[in-house]
Amino acid sequence: MLNLSNQNVDEAVWLEQPQRSQKELLVPKGSRTLGRVMLAVGIIFLIILFLPWRQTIEGTGTLTTLRPQDRPQTVQNQIAGRIEHWAVREGEFVRRGDTILTISEIKDEYFDPNLPERLSEQLVAKRGNVLANTAKIEATDQQLAALRTTLNVQLESARNKVEQARNYVASDSADLVAVTNSYDIAKARLARYENGYQNGLFSLTDIETRRLKLQEDLAKVTAQRNKLLNSRQSLANAIIELSNLRAKYGQDLAKTLSDRSSAVSSRASSEGEVASLRNKIANVEVRRGLYVVRAPQTGYVVRTLKAGIGETIKEGESIATLQPEAPVLAAELYVRPMDVPLIQRGRQVRIQFDGWPAVQFSGWPSVAVGTFGGVVTVIDVVSSTNGKYRLLVRPEPHPEHRNDDDHKWPTQLRLGSGVYGWVILDSVPVWYEIWRQLNGFPPSLQAEPQPDSPVKVEKK
Repeated sequence: MLNLSNQNVDEAVWLEQPQRSQKELLVPKGSRTLGRVMLAVGIIFLIILFLPWRQTIEGTGTLTTLRPQDRPQTVQNQIAGRIEHWAVREGEFVRRGDTILTISEIKDEYFDPNLPERLSEQLVAKRGNVLANTAKIEATDQQLAALRTTLNVQLESARNKVEQARNYVASDSADLVAVTNSYDIAKARLARYENGYQNGLFSLTDIETRRLKLQEDLAKVTAQRNKLLNSRQSLANAIIELSNLRAKYGQDLAKTLSDRSSAVSSRASSEGEVASLRNKIANVEVRRGLYVVRAPQTGYVVRTLKAGIGETIKEGESIATLQPEAPVLAAELYVRPMDVPLIQRGRQVRIQFDGWPAVQFSGWPSVAVGTFGGVVTVIDVVSSTNGKYRLLVRPEPHPEHRNDDDHKWPTQLRLGSGVYGWVILDSVPVWYEIWRQLNGFPPSLQAEPQPDSPVKVEKK
């Protein structure tokens, strides 16, 4: 070694200096301390592995309402019209029945301002037609009654004539039999007298007298036969008259019944027109009431979908969006299909709302900060378009079941804001949860879930 310095170092210094520095150096104990720290960490890790871990099912979604009538709705006009006046502005609070929009008529058939009066006049005329047809029906009813009475009288008289003619025929028939018998007796007597005259018992005068008597009886028989024929002809005429009378009055009755049926048909048609006019009058009154579009329920006008004055809107077109007042809020969470069988109605849920800072400990929900409690109310039985199943979570309805440090849901929440939820399941050791997560297994339950499905299982 080169000695470049002007001063020389004594060899005794080189011998004493290392001894001094050796006393001042620290004893190396770092390895022991590190070992002890690692041992403590290992013991703590082993203890943590056997600590209870609360399994949860995560889900994301938005705020919605439990009742359909609490969700935002569009206000529609029922008739086509022209915008005349807006009575609200966006964000304004309206009560049920308040005027939102006023429109005017655009259909030419409703342009007449005195249309109800015109229709009322037509209604009065049609009612008069109904009364006239009713009077005509009553008149034809009276005519029918008179015709039936006359027919009965005429028929009775004709029947009497027929019966009388039959009696004449019977009487003439009996008289014909009597004169015929008398003629036969006269012939027999004439034969006896002729035999007696040949034997000299009777004179020629007696025979001539008997012959004259026989001729008279023959004339009586001929006359009676003619009379009987006349009686029979009278009977036939009486029967023909009875048939003609029935036919004549039957025709009159048919004509009168036809007139009555026409009157009844005309009255029914008039009554139908009366009903149609009344319906039209009512429709006109209702339509005029629809010129004012009113709020269907109490809430806030979120947005107007039409603008300007004089713009034409169609029938059933949406004109504004209304948010009902004080909706019953619910958190709409979407979970994976593999987690749905593990969730039942009534399960506790911890929720974090957008805009509210929170610190969530999945395994230890009791130490979470800024989250809010809820329970599962609805579980959809079919998946949504995104392939997940929807849950509806409501605040705990029973205050006695609510935690002491749990708060009510904020009143400043708005529909559609985002939410994050954790459905609370059973407790398992930490080592089991790590093993489950590494293997991708679903959460486990201590007992079989209660059946809560609309699918009916048939028992064999």
